[in-house]
Parts: sequence; structure tokens; C-alpha cells
Amino acid sequence: MNAALLQPEVQKFIKNNLKTDIQQLVLNGSPFPDVSAAELATQITALKTAEKKLPSWFESKNILFPPKVNLEQTSSELTAAYKASLISGKKMADLTGGFGIDTSFFAENFKEVFYCELNKELAEIASHNFRVLGKNNIRVLNGDGIGFLKETTKNLDLVFLDPSRRDKHGSKVFKLADCHPDVPKNLDFIFSKIDTILIKTSPLIDLKSGIEELQNTAEIHIVAVNNEVKELLWLLKKGFNGTPKITCTDLQNPEKINFSATYGNPARVTFHTPQNFLYEPNAAIMKSGFFNVLAEKTQTKKLHQFSHLYTSEKLINFPGRIFKIIDFKPFKTSEVKNNFKNKKANITTRNFPETVAQLRKKFKIKDGGKTYLFFTTGPNEEKLIIICEKF
Repeated sequence: MNAALLQPEVQKFIKNNLKTDIQQLVLNGSPFPDVSAAELATQITALKTAEKKLPSWFESKNILFPPKVNLEQTSSELTAAYKASLISGKKMADLTGGFGIDTSFFAENFKEVFYCELNKELAEIASHNFRVLGKNNIRVLNGDGIGFLKETTKNLDLVFLDPSRRDKHGSKVFKLADCHPDVPKNLDFIFSKIDTILIKTSPLIDLKSGIEELQNTAEIHIVAVNNEVKELLWLLKKGFNGTPKITCTDLQNPEKINFSATYGNPARVTFHTPQNFLYEPNAAIMKSGFFNVLAEKTQTKKLHQFSHLYTSEKLINFPGRIFKIIDFKPFKTSEVKNNFKNKKANITTRNFPETVAQLRKKFKIKDGGKTYLFFTTGPNEEKLIIICEKF
């Protein structure tokens, strides 16, 4: 960590150059003898990201940021606050501290938090930021988190892990066993020291595989932001051998998108042609696979087993996008051309042989406007076009 970055004139320069072309800035060189152009570029690039991802840190003075690769995996303030809301206690350890966003939010709900990080520079940056933010109950440890757990005599209520999803060559990995630390390999040891574990993983991990690898999973939280799944949270409890509860939420609209069910819960579903309203589930629910449970709980009907679109005669409070159906017709090339060629429309395909890009090119449909076109398959395997407006 270069302390010269904290000089007032350097901090002012960083704030004043958020809209500057980074490549040109590097070519021009640094105006400060103790700070390189590359270091300035790193801070400016990271601060741009922080403006949306970490707004309170963006507004705070003298916050230092790590290289882009370390910032990519860090939680946003929204997701960090959500995971911190899941549990509280006296003492906990973040075994994979990283930039420290999650750690800082856990510190709001625990009296003492141990932050562990292998990367010395990252640990120094996090330690500095914790001091700036007044997080005086965080103990920074530069070292291996699993090693800390082996040596500690602290009575911890929780350990948190966000395994690194990059290998030694810097390439992205997605399987739990390929991440560092290897959580499935260390699970028995961690449970020998602690009763509750919270794990953050990539949203790409398959739920069934994850449940098989992460024994004693009591809860899974599928966390989306603005209809994009950002992370999966796995809450493990020692001795738990039941079926996990899965909660789907979208933090941009938590009141509307908050859906829970038990994994593997059977449900009955009815199929029907489009009625008055069309519903498209939020991405978090799509990830959960609760397609039949969703229909049963919302008392809607599905268009097709694999279309994952829902319909009803009366308006339903539904965890996803809601559309008023204007009309629906069997899909015919001539009819689409006659009605929508060179016009604006928002296109979605579900269980349909052609992609959005192919349909736009084929029918010369421009993007945008108030009309929404769903190309999908109906209950009798018929190809349909559903014309809607967003409700």
C-alpha cells in the first residue's frame, strides 16, 4: 500500500479525474513524484466502479482501492448488507476477507470480527479502510483463514467464506473444489471448530451439485439485483440433515421479489393458453427451479412445461415482470412481417427455436417502444407470439 496516495493533492486529483481517459492519463504520466501513473489509474478505475457498487465508500474520504481483479469478486453494498442481515452474534471470522466489504457489514452485527486475508497488500488496504470507516471491532490478520481457524482458541458464532474463483494462473473457475480454499475438502474440519458456516459462491453453481457437496445446508439464498443473480449464499448448520429452504430475492425490489420454498418440494401445475395477464419470473426464481411451486403458490397457469411463462385471468401479485396481454396468435412468418416489420418492440423468447437476434434480423424489428413480443411454445406444442404491454 502506497501511503502517498492519501496525500490531499493526490486524493483531489483522483476525484477530479473520474471522467478522464485512463489510457491518456497513463501516457501523460503522474504529476506526483511518489505516486505512479499506474497507481493513479487503479484508484480512478476502482472509484468509478465504487460510485454505483459501493456508494457510501465512494463518498467517504481517504478510502483506498485494490486492483480491478480484487474488486471484481467483492460484494456490492446491497448484497453485503443482505448477507449481514442473515445472522448476528458476539464473534465471527471472515476467512477470505478480500477487499473487506462483507467484513465491514458483518461488523455491524457482531461485537468482534476477525478478518483473514493471504494477500498482504490487500490486508493493508482493508485495515486502513476499516480505520477510516471507524470499524474498530475488526481484527485484521494477514494470513490463511483455515490456518487461523486451526490455531484460534476463540469461541466463534460464525465463519464466513467467499472462496477465490480464480486459479493460480488467474483464470476463472466455478466448481467449489477448484476454488481457494477448497470448502468441501475442509468442511469436516470447519465443523469441528464451529456450528454455523455462511458461504458465498458464484451464481453459476448448480444447486443440486452444491447441496451434495455442502453437507448440512439449511438455507440457500439466491440474491439478485435488478433481475440479475449476483450470488448464492449457503447457510450451513452442524448436524442439520433436513431439506434446505431456498429464498429468492431481488434487492432492487425486495418487497415484491421475495419467494421461499423447500428444495425439491413437489407441486401440481395446470397448463393453459394465454389469458389476460402474462408473468415472467425474476431471475432469482428462474435459478431456483421452482417453476411448478411458483404456479401453485401464485395460482397461475403455465403456458408449457419448459416455457416458464405464466398466465391468469385476474391480476396476481407475482414475483417478476407482469404484462397485460393485448393479443396472441399462432406464429406465422407472414403475420409477423405484416404487423411488426420496421416497427419497435421488445422481444423475449422462451422455449422457441429462434433467438432474439435472429428474429430481429429476420423481421427487421427495432428495439424499444411500449410493445412486448413473447415468442414461445403453448400447451399443445404450438409456436405462439404473444403481444403485450408492461403492466
